[in-house]
Amino acid sequence: MSVALPGTKWLPLLQQGLTIRAPAMIVTIYGDIVVPRGGVLWMGTLVEICARLGISETLVRTAVSRLVAAEQLVGERDGRRSYYRLASGARTEFAAAARLLYGPQAEADGFLIHHAPGLSDEVIRRLRLGRMGPDLYLRPNHPENAPLPGLAFRADVMKGGGMLAEYAATLWDLGSLADEYRAMIDLFSPLAAALEQGETLLPADAVSARLLLVQVYRAVLLRDPRLPADALPLDWPGLAARRLFARLYRSLSPLADAHIAARFEGRDGHLPAETAETATRLQSLSLEIAN
Repeated sequence: MSVALPGTKWLPLLQQGLTIRAPAMIVTIYGDIVVPRGGVLWMGTLVEICARLGISETLVRTAVSRLVAAEQLVGERDGRRSYYRLASGARTEFAAAARLLYGPQAEADGFLIHHAPGLSDEVIRRLRLGRMGPDLYLRPNHPENAPLPGLAFRADVMKGGGMLAEYAATLWDLGSLADEYRAMIDLFSPLAAALEQGETLLPADAVSARLLLVQVYRAVLLRDPRLPADALPLDWPGLAARRLFARLYRSLSPLADAHIAARFEGRDGHLPAETAETATRLQSLSLEIAN
């Protein structure tokens, strides 16, 4: 459930066509804002952030309760105030997602073939494996790949490399991913162009716009197997989407981070505008823009 966003014209435009669900947005808020600033947020601030995104306090509290039950968040009280932080078991997952979103993008070093009996559909989906046959899977060789049980073989294309993209399209739904990347580009490109031409946003709207950007990009990026370039269609939009994300995130961050420092509270007071981790994120994205 959502309502029209308050503020400048851009937020209603961004919200059109987006389904904003409280649990997913709270995960985005923690990953983008809270985790690099100590990891703890006052419930009142969480309610405030979500209200600007059209999410009611009732939905926020229900979603937080479910995230606590799922062992992703842990609550603590100080007088009449409630604070929530990441559960220890969720930190690894959040860190992996943050590396993909904000870290340098390295191309895969070939492929791995796995003979891994008994994998569940959920594991196959989460690890973005391409099913080659019974208990046999292909995936690009990235340093951050989670380990799999069974046998693993390094695979290189020895001949017929021109068929690689065609074959990859039979293992992964690249068409659906491409459509989602293009939809993201269509949605956020006008705002990026307007900001680059000198238009400004309210600081609170910059926070909301950045959260929507992260949510939309994260949703497709975490499903993308990130194949080597020669395994992708010629018109693959993933690189353009990445560059747009880096440009717009950088453009929104000065106002967004100033608003975070002025309004958002953790256990020890207002969250800082900048930390070593947020600075590293922005530096990494700046390098991508430069390249």
